[in-house]
Amino acid sequence: PTRLVLGLHQHRGAPARPLVAVGERVLKGQLIGAPGEPPSAAVHASTSGRVRSIEECSIQGSEGLERSLAVVIETDGKDEGLSAESNWPTDRASRVERIRLGGIVGLGGAAFPTADKLSAGACKTLIVNGAECEPYISCDDMLMRESAAEIVAGALLMTELLAARQCIIAVERDKLRAMQAMAAATQAANDPRLKLAEVPTIYPAGGERQLVEMLTTDEVPSGRYPSDIGYVCQNVGTAFALHRMVTAGEPLISRVVTVTGGGIRRPQNVETPIGTPISELIALCGGYTDDVVRLIAGGSMMGYALPDDDIPIGKASNCIIAATAIEVRTDAAEWPCIRCGDCSAACPPRLLPQELLIAAHADGFATLERFGLDDCIECGCCDVACPSQIALTETFRACDVA
Repeated sequence: PTRLVLGLHQHRGAPARPLVAVGERVLKGQLIGAPGEPPSAAVHASTSGRVRSIEECSIQGSEGLERSLAVVIETDGKDEGLSAESNWPTDRASRVERIRLGGIVGLGGAAFPTADKLSAGACKTLIVNGAECEPYISCDDMLMRESAAEIVAGALLMTELLAARQCIIAVERDKLRAMQAMAAATQAANDPRLKLAEVPTIYPAGGERQLVEMLTTDEVPSGRYPSDIGYVCQNVGTAFALHRMVTAGEPLISRVVTVTGGGIRRPQNVETPIGTPISELIALCGGYTDDVVRLIAGGSMMGYALPDDDIPIGKASNCIIAATAIEVRTDAAEWPCIRCGDCSAACPPRLLPQELLIAAHADGFATLERFGLDDCIECGCCDVACPSQIALTETFRACDVA
């Protein structure tokens, strides 16, 4: 990339604090943002260059497009890096702190700081999530095909940190080549704690709560987290990033991004430096076709429209879709709710979207809480099921932000 825009709040929790000044030259892998109060994670330069500015920019954060203080780096094309330090501490507390300083966050989209997640109490089972179920997205699939051994090694590192009795690596049934690669890597590791599980191709099987229940039959209670009942979920990309940091001393400075859609000339998965403007990824993939109508960050179900392609790739960015007219919903006319119950039947967390909609329109926040708004995973299933074309998910997302 010719420039990088590195947001200091790409993760959930407190933003990082800038450690560089305008005009300063930085090297690849250099710490440019120190973690704030936990939960938080560090931010590093993805390549070498000079700090052009430190300003508020639009970035892809953990909860969608947001404004964040960002370090803007004009790259020099040399890709000069710091001397890698791969010495891994021996005690648990130092290992967790090294992960925090390595900037590693959940790469499945939530971007929760991994160090804080690995600080959980007693853990029965670590679940490594390769159930990439949303249409269009294939970055995890490709990573499992190409780097299965590294993912397994990273999963075992997390298993040790959590003192978990077992580690289940979940792969969706339709990812045959990924399953074969992961099976070979698991067998080669020859660790009795490892188990490979095939999960059905059902959206949204990759949701944390849904995955825990599918693999263990244990239901995560409303208002609580999987860690509260002894389970920790991590993405396969996170396991790979942890292995790379431990073995090569490289912090989280790149990730695999799916660039796809009918509006892209050469769709592909690209390992991308964090902070790269989307426009440069599009150019790498051959540019736009003539009939592109919308740019979407994320998948077709949970993604959101972007105003332009100057937005940078963040740690939470897993997919960019350049959609044509036939790939997007163009008829936005909403009709009154007919109380058919289709949204409730489609809801994975078993909520009552029709009741949540009434409470949202009435500003009934107490009622929203009582009906379980916090358990909504914003999967979009209710939108697809609704015959009245009501934008239910967007309504609930707005209420959750409020």
